[in-house]
Amino acid sequence: MSRLRSAMHKGKRAAQEMVETAKPKRKRTKTAVKEEETTNAALPSAYHTFPDPADVLQLRSQLLNWYDKEKRELPWRTLAMTEPDLNIRTYAVWVSEIMLQQTQVATVKDYYNKWMKRWPTVQDLASATLEEVNQMWAGLGYYSRGKRLHEGAQKVVTELKGQMPRTVDSLLKQLPGVGRYTAAAIGSIALGQVTGAVDGNVIRVLCRLRAIGAESTSPAVTEALWGLANTLVDPERPGDFNQAMMELGARVCTPKAPVCNQCPVQSHCRSYRKVHVKQEQNSKKLLLKLERKTSSLPDIEDCVSSGTCLLCPSDPWDDELGVQNFPRKPPKKPPRVERTLTCVVIRPGEEGEDEYLLTQRPNKGLLAGLWEFPCLLLEEENSEMKQKRALCAVISRILGTPLTESLCKYVGEVVHIFSHIHQTYVVHSVRLKDSDTQTQTENAQWLSRSALHEAAVSTGLKKIVKLYDSVDNQKEQASKDGKKKKATGVKNDKKPQASKKTKLGAAKNGGRQLSLSSFFKAVKEES
Repeated sequence: MSRLRSAMHKGKRAAQEMVETAKPKRKRTKTAVKEEETTNAALPSAYHTFPDPADVLQLRSQLLNWYDKEKRELPWRTLAMTEPDLNIRTYAVWVSEIMLQQTQVATVKDYYNKWMKRWPTVQDLASATLEEVNQMWAGLGYYSRGKRLHEGAQKVVTELKGQMPRTVDSLLKQLPGVGRYTAAAIGSIALGQVTGAVDGNVIRVLCRLRAIGAESTSPAVTEALWGLANTLVDPERPGDFNQAMMELGARVCTPKAPVCNQCPVQSHCRSYRKVHVKQEQNSKKLLLKLERKTSSLPDIEDCVSSGTCLLCPSDPWDDELGVQNFPRKPPKKPPRVERTLTCVVIRPGEEGEDEYLLTQRPNKGLLAGLWEFPCLLLEEENSEMKQKRALCAVISRILGTPLTESLCKYVGEVVHIFSHIHQTYVVHSVRLKDSDTQTQTENAQWLSRSALHEAAVSTGLKKIVKLYDSVDNQKEQASKDGKKKKATGVKNDKKPQASKKTKLGAAKNGGRQLSLSSFFKAVKEES
């Protein structure tokens, strides 16, 4: 019996093992796969890093020596170096970094100087109104940046007792509109914190230095670049090092036509080395000194795990691009196309100066809080009469008085390109005779031309004013020319004028038409 029981137990165990073996294996979730990829990406190949500490020391020395000789004198750099008050220094660098987001240095300098002259401390900015901030920011673009600076200043004064945050983490958490890069830049430049800073220029420099060709916005590349930046940053001069990397990207390692022969860290650049390897291979092919089998071998400095490496390029190398093969950016989405009806509404003002009707945009979204002419998004193409009718309805609501389409005159079109919108303004105008016309809605006002120039308005509105002025001047000139012609009795000065002799002949004949024989006689005399 014991043997029988033992055999039965063995049979059950074997059957259970067979069932478990036959069960299909559970598939890994997408999250698990993504986590594994991120883990692998955190440890990139040595080809994409700086494994030798001697190379890191040499690169720091070369870059900072170049920066000390070649750096541009910029107002925020001067202030960061000379201002002893830590609070003012941090505030000043914060303002510069926000202004420099998506905006060129040449454009920012004048705005920065005016801003710091008017609001030299965070307390001064906090006491300003949003309308004043928008006026100062007008024309700089990405208007939400000014609003966030203002909000941040008010937060510092009311919640942080007027003291700017003192660490990268607190800058990131406590200031609105401050992201990873901005916090690192302020922390290193103003506070001397040892941290790398990765902006667009630094992305390009690092991708070329270490031949990183995967999409520059992918998580794997982003983390690899921040790892590189934190490895390379000079612990003695973190702010200068980060600014040197940005300066290198802005002036030498440029997106197009980089000046590689002026690069202070050229000896560390894998992209530059790759270009020369490719050139040598191509020249040997031309000289027929390269065997066929050798041509299929990988470059001597390619990543050994390029087939599975998340940092290597997926696209083939393009000889014409050279170092510009790196970095690879994701394809840009085409901008959204919009057409907007807008109307320049004018009334006679005091002392003979015209006044213009403006309405304020919502506090959130595109051009938040700025002033504009009455407008209406054109969702479908309509006839000009329907467009005028729609515009007049909008203006009538603002003024509380009905307007007829006959008052609305077509002016022309203005194109203005935002980062994500291709905007066309279809411009009309309405000139009112009543100087006492009042607005009946909130966020609407009449402004004189001089006040209009000082108001918080966009570059697009300034283009509309320029178009209106040019068309208005043309009409005025045409009107003057018409009056002159009427006064002199000339109907059309474009008709060819008769010769003096013909005029004389006509005068002799009392202005009558010549006979055929007389005509030929006159022609013979002229010849």
